[in-house]
Amino acid sequence: MNAPAKPIEVMPQVITFHLDGKPVEAFEGETILKAAERSGVCIPHLCYKDGLRADGNCRACVVEIKGERTLAPSCCRTATAGMEVQATSERAVKSQKMVLEMLLSDMPDTGYKWNEKDESQQHGELSDWATRMEVQVRPELKALRREQPKTDVSHPAMAVNLDACIQCNRCVRACREEQVNDVIGYAMRGSHSEIVFDLNDPMGDSTCVACGECVQACPTGALMPKTQVGSQIVDKKVDSVCPFCGVGCLLTYNVKDNVIVSVDGRDGPANHSRLCVKGRFGFDYAANPQRLTVPLVRKAGVPKDPEALNHLNRDTADWSDVFREATWEEALALSAGGLQNLRDTYGKKALAGFGSAKGSNEEAYLFQKLVRTGFGSNNVDHCTRLCHASSVAALLEGVGSGAVSNQVNDVEHSDLIFVIGSNPTSNHPVAATWMKNAAKKGAKIVLADPRITDIGKHAWRTLQFKADTDVAMLNALIHVVIEEGLADQDFIAKRASNYEALKDNVKGYSPEAMEPICGIPAQTLREVAREFAKAKGAMILWGMGISQHVHGTDNARCLIALVTVTGQIGKPGSGLHPLRGQNNVQGASDAGLIPMMYPNYQRVTNKAAHDWFENFWGMPLDNQPGYTVVEIMHKALVDDSDPHKVHGMYIMGENPAMSDPDLNHARHALASMKHLVVQDIFMTETAWLADVVLPATAWPEKDGTVSNTDRMVQLGKKAIDPPGQAKPDLWILQQIAKRMGLNWNYQGESDGVAAVYEEMRQAMHAAISGITWERLQRESSVTYPCLSADDPGSPTVFIDNFATDDGRVHLVPADIIPANERPDAEFPFVLITGRQLEHWHTGSMTRRATVLDAIEPMATASMCGDDLQALGLHPGDVITVESRRGKVAIHVRRDDGTPKGAVFIPFAYYEAAANLMTNAALDPFGKIPEFKYCAVAIRRGGVPAAVSGYGVNAAPAPA
Repeated sequence: MNAPAKPIEVMPQVITFHLDGKPVEAFEGETILKAAERSGVCIPHLCYKDGLRADGNCRACVVEIKGERTLAPSCCRTATAGMEVQATSERAVKSQKMVLEMLLSDMPDTGYKWNEKDESQQHGELSDWATRMEVQVRPELKALRREQPKTDVSHPAMAVNLDACIQCNRCVRACREEQVNDVIGYAMRGSHSEIVFDLNDPMGDSTCVACGECVQACPTGALMPKTQVGSQIVDKKVDSVCPFCGVGCLLTYNVKDNVIVSVDGRDGPANHSRLCVKGRFGFDYAANPQRLTVPLVRKAGVPKDPEALNHLNRDTADWSDVFREATWEEALALSAGGLQNLRDTYGKKALAGFGSAKGSNEEAYLFQKLVRTGFGSNNVDHCTRLCHASSVAALLEGVGSGAVSNQVNDVEHSDLIFVIGSNPTSNHPVAATWMKNAAKKGAKIVLADPRITDIGKHAWRTLQFKADTDVAMLNALIHVVIEEGLADQDFIAKRASNYEALKDNVKGYSPEAMEPICGIPAQTLREVAREFAKAKGAMILWGMGISQHVHGTDNARCLIALVTVTGQIGKPGSGLHPLRGQNNVQGASDAGLIPMMYPNYQRVTNKAAHDWFENFWGMPLDNQPGYTVVEIMHKALVDDSDPHKVHGMYIMGENPAMSDPDLNHARHALASMKHLVVQDIFMTETAWLADVVLPATAWPEKDGTVSNTDRMVQLGKKAIDPPGQAKPDLWILQQIAKRMGLNWNYQGESDGVAAVYEEMRQAMHAAISGITWERLQRESSVTYPCLSADDPGSPTVFIDNFATDDGRVHLVPADIIPANERPDAEFPFVLITGRQLEHWHTGSMTRRATVLDAIEPMATASMCGDDLQALGLHPGDVITVESRRGKVAIHVRRDDGTPKGAVFIPFAYYEAAANLMTNAALDPFGKIPEFKYCAVAIRRGGVPAAVSGYGVNAAPAPA
C-alpha cells in the first residue's frame, strides 16, 4: 500500500493574556485552566478531566477576571488576548478553598480512594487538592453533613459509594458522552439530587455494560472497582495492550504482590483511555487456579476420546486421570522428537502447525518460521482462517492489501457509516464508541445485518436483510449508484479496472428485483445508496457476518465495488475496514501465520519471494501453499496410505476442538493424530487430546508487540511473573526448534523478543521498516506502513494508488450463491453464531475471569418473541437445538433483534458448543467455513450440560 503525502499542518493561532500578573501564551480557543496548566500554574479542579467535556459545575477552579463582577470557572472559560486573570488572588483562593471545604465536609469518615502515595488521603482528588490548598474542615460544617446514602454493591465489578459523591457529573459525561451508553443520570432536585442508574435501579440491575468509564472518571471513589476499594498503593504500574479484541486499546496494569489488581485505560491512539468490560475487568484469568504450571505427558495406554469432550466439565475435570507431570527436558524431547520422527517417516507434508492470534507478533513470526524451516512445509495457519480469510482474499485481489484502508476513529470525518455483518457494541465496544460519537455529531449510521443489534439504536437506517442475501442487497446498492448517475466516473476512469463488467453484472440487480430476495424495500435501498454516494465521506466497517459464508469473498468483493464506484476510498472518513476479532489476528497474518503467504503477504508461489526467504532463513523452503485449518482436519482423517495425510501437529494458543466448525469431525481429527503437541495456558478442549501439553505464558506475563485492526504496531510489557514452571512461548519455540536441528540464537533485550522483532522487521521491511524496537519503547504505538525513522505512519492509505500490480482497484463482479445448507421441513430454522460482550472466542480466558463469568455465567440461545410464542416457549426455558451434525441443550432468551426463523448462539460456552452444529462447507477462495448459516431444528426441553463456575446458579437473563 502506498504511503500518502503528509498533509500540511495548520498551527493554531497563539494569543497572550496575563495570569497572576505574568504574560501567558494560549492557543486560540484554549481554556484558562489548560493554558495555566501548561505554564505551570495549578488551579484546583474536580469536575474537569482531560477527555471529558468541561462542565464548570464544581466551581473549585474559579478565577477572578479583571472587569467582571463574578468569578469564572477556568475549566470552561476561553482565554482571550489581553485578558487579565487572577487565579491566586485572595478572592479567588477563598472561593476555591470554600468549595473544597464544603465538599470535604460531606465525605464519610473512612474513604474509598486512597492517594497512591499517602494513605492518610482517602478521598482521591478531593483530598489531594485539599492538602495542596491547606484546607481544614471546620467542625460546624462537619456537623451539617448530609445523611449518608447506603453503598450499592449489586454489580459484580463495581461498588457505588454515593456517600463519597461530590456530584461533579464526570461519571455522567463519561457514560453518556464518551461511551454513549446512557445508563448514568442525574436525578431529583436541590439537596435531594443524586446520581442514578437508569430509573434509579441498583447498578447491578441496570443496563450498565461495565465498561468502567465511570470508575475511571470518578475523582473520589464514589464509583470504584471492587478490587481497589481501600488502599490504592500498588507495587508497580505497567503499560501494555488489551489482550482481547482487535481494537488494541492501550492500558496500564496496576500490580500488587505479583497480582493484577485493576486496569486503567491509557491514552492510546485507538482508545484514548477508553476500555470495555473485558479490557477493564477481564484481567484475572491470568491468576486463575486452573492455569497450567507444569509440562504434562499423556499416560501410557490412556486413549484419546473425542466423545468425552461432549461431557467434559472444564471446571472440575482432573487432568491427572489422563496426564502425568514431566520435566521440561522430557516434555521438549518428546515434543520435538515425535514431530521429527513423523516428518522423517512420512515426509514434510505429514506435519502441520496452528499458531495463535492471541500471542505476540514475535511468537507468530517464529512459529511460522519453525513450520516452514523445521517441518519443511507451509502447513501453518491460525484463526484468521475462521474469521476474515475471505475478506483478506477479496482485499488482496481487489486493492492489493489485506489490511484496513482507514482507522476506526476516522469515522469522525464520515457523513455515513455503513456497518454490515458486525455487532460492534458487543465485539468491538470501544470502536463502537467512535461510531456513536460520530452519530451524535450528525453522521448517519446504516446498520445492515440479519440481526438488529445495539448499534441499531443509533442508526439512521437499519437494513435487516434476510440471512444469506448479502450479495443481492449489495449489488442492488451498486445498481442504484450506477443507474442514477451517482457513480464517480473520474475516480473509476483513473483508478479502477473491469468497471464495465461490474456495470453489466448489476443490471439485473435492481432494488425492485432484489426486494423479495433480501427483504429490504426497494425505496429504502435506493435511499441508502444515494446517501452513500453523495456523502463527503462514507466508510464501510464489517465483521464475520460478511466473511463466514461460502460466498464470503463475494460479499467483500461487493463492498470493494461499492466504495470504488462512489469514490469513497483513499480519503478521510471513507474506505474499507474489516474489524479484526482477536487482539493480534492482524499481526499474526502480517507475520506470515497463513499457509499461502510469507510475512507481509508475499505468496509462497512467487519465485522472487520464495528465493528471498530461502536466502534470509538459510533453509530450503516449500514453494507450494500449505493446508488450511479445515483442510488439515480433513487430511488427518484420510487413510494412512494417503501421501497427503497429516500425522502430527503442533498447536500454540489455539483451541480448534472448540473453534472449528462441525466439532465432532474436528475432534475426531485431532484425536487421530499420531503426535499432538499443545502449548497453552489452560487445559483447553484441544489440550485434552494432546500427547504433550506445554505450559505457556499469558499476555501480561511477557513482552511483545501486537498489531491491531487499525494497522498499529503496539508494545506490551511484562507486568507479572508466570505461575509455577510456565515458560515464555518464545523460549518454548526456540527449544523445540533447537531439538529439531535448527540453529536459532535469539538473545538480548526482553529474553530475545527484541532480536526476533528485528528479524521480523527485516522480513516485513515494505511495511514496518521505520518501526524499530527502540521507537516502540518510546512511542508504544506506531501505524504502518511506516518506512523510515521520521515517518509518522499512514492512518489512511490508497490516497494516490492501490497496492495492486497496476495501482488500480481490480473490480470483480459477484452473483448470488446460496448457502451450502438451506432450511427445510426437518430443520426449519437458521443458526447464526457469534460473540457476545462479556465472552470472547472459545471462552478459555474470559470464562475464567471472575467478573466476566459472573455477568454472563450461562449459555443462552436468542430468539425473537414471535418465534418463542409460536413454539410455546418463555424466556429461561430449555430448548434443544439440533443440526445434521450435532445438538445442544440450552436456555433461551428473548431478543427481538434476532429475525424470525433464526436462532443466535454465542460460541464461547463449552457446555453448549455452537460449533457442534455449524457447517464446515468452505468459501472456495478464502477457504473459510460457513459458520454464519446452517439449518437447525428447535424443540422444547433437554438437559443442559452441568458446569461449575462463577455464578452457575444464576438464572439467565430473560430478555
